[in-house]
Amino acid sequence: MVHKKIGEILVGKGLISSQQLEEVLEEQRLTGDKLGDMLIRKGWISRQDFERCLTIQTGIVKFDLSSYLIEPDIIKLVPEDFARNYKLIPVFMIENNLTVAMVDPANVFIADTLQRMTKLNVEPVLAEELDIKKAHDQYYGGMGGLEEIVASIDKDKLAEKEKLGEEAPIVKIVNYLVIQAVQLKASDIHIEPEAKLLNIRYRIDGILQHRPSLPKELAPAIISRFKIIAGLDIAEKRLPQDGRILIKMGNKEIDFRVSTCPTVYGENVVLRILDKSNLVVGLESLGFSLRELHLFRELLNSPYGIILVTGPTGSGKTTTLYSALQILNKDDVNIMTVEDPVEYQFSGIRQVQVNPKAGLTFAATLRSFLRQDPNIIMVGEIRDLETAEIAVQAALTGHLVLSSLHTNDAPTAFTRLVDMGVEPFLVSSSLLCVLAQRLVRKVCEKCKEFYTPSNEVLKSLGLEGKIGQGVEFIRGRGCNICNKTGYKERRGIFELLKVTPPIGEAVLKNASADEIRNLAIKEGMITLRQAAIDKLLSGVTTTEEVIRVTLESK
Repeated sequence: MVHKKIGEILVGKGLISSQQLEEVLEEQRLTGDKLGDMLIRKGWISRQDFERCLTIQTGIVKFDLSSYLIEPDIIKLVPEDFARNYKLIPVFMIENNLTVAMVDPANVFIADTLQRMTKLNVEPVLAEELDIKKAHDQYYGGMGGLEEIVASIDKDKLAEKEKLGEEAPIVKIVNYLVIQAVQLKASDIHIEPEAKLLNIRYRIDGILQHRPSLPKELAPAIISRFKIIAGLDIAEKRLPQDGRILIKMGNKEIDFRVSTCPTVYGENVVLRILDKSNLVVGLESLGFSLRELHLFRELLNSPYGIILVTGPTGSGKTTTLYSALQILNKDDVNIMTVEDPVEYQFSGIRQVQVNPKAGLTFAATLRSFLRQDPNIIMVGEIRDLETAEIAVQAALTGHLVLSSLHTNDAPTAFTRLVDMGVEPFLVSSSLLCVLAQRLVRKVCEKCKEFYTPSNEVLKSLGLEGKIGQGVEFIRGRGCNICNKTGYKERRGIFELLKVTPPIGEAVLKNASADEIRNLAIKEGMITLRQAAIDKLLSGVTTTEEVIRVTLESK
């Protein structure tokens, strides 16, 4: 295919006249300069207009570098001097294909040189020269390690504090922290000012882990940088603020929810990382026992009623709800969800993100759903009486409702709804089941070892019957794969309480959570503690995890 000449496109779009084109072409024969640069220098067109026409000519996509985070391993593929000379920067790699942002993506010579240099297929994309220059300053010279970046900071500028937030070394530090957290599959980043240092912690597999601290003098600039990219007011330090960052890394988009809170030593910043690529959807992969899996699938086939998933923040409730939706998502049903936030997008499901500032709350969206002819409704969380009442109304009028609640175990969910103000007879008649869950850390496969537990340990876990039977448990020694923790990844443990007629009767009589629990155990319910012990005996987790995650059943 023969591309139309860029000059012809510019004239055709009315951006320059034929006379101007002839004049600049005549000059180009003498100087050898690029046509675009000459036109921009003369002030006849803007760089944006020229790049738009270049995209039309080549069919090459324009790339927005400002919302992108480039990993250090990608940067190392192209030497700094080459990248600066030819005004380009490598962005991401998928299999054997390297995407490179360039000012002149149509330059075949540069693309061929890059292919020989990297031994990869090069896919050029168009980017603005200013963005590429900023990227050079951000990513080259110092991305090797945190200490190296900190050492490069001009100490004379530290007095400027927040103004440093736009400086290249501070941008590099923030990029380094974010990239490292994503690579370690952390769920949260904590930036914590102390009296003499800036504390950094990542939450990995549910546990906060210390990272190297930073000098206290850098705290205002680093916190300011996080606030800038989250769209927060950097001048406001007295009140908490909430924001959001959407960053592209490789071929995936990662959502960060940012929260600031003023403390005695400065603003505390916490970033919740929502990396959709880490979300493993599918009931079979979550850790259900065969009995619970069969029963839960059976309950999901119910035509109406409420299925509640309970547990603290970070216990995997959303993943369980999404896995249930995956099973229910069929052509002959209308599924609608209201979430905060929408973490995973399904084809064929109508998903709504709440927006309280605009008045789009869980309750308001639920009311709208009832006029949308749904079969199945998923409510991200029941937070108040209004939402609870509409969910109950939906369940009693022929809809299957899936939702979550913050309670410590399954029996407590009944008393929690009653405490909210829902009548006991409505709770007992609308609820199908309550699934309480936690996540226990798996022992690292690379460094696990077997050992014989002491009799005292067996007794503390209620396993007196195993004494003298040669039972063995496992633990992790700690290696580079698991970051010296002995654990890698997590699995769910579940407490599934089906609402049978006796359970419903007990709820109707305002029975306590303990009474409901005892009745459910008699009917065969496996408690969270017992589910964790089953994982211990099957060689998945450790005694420490069982004790940390679950309470002993009374």
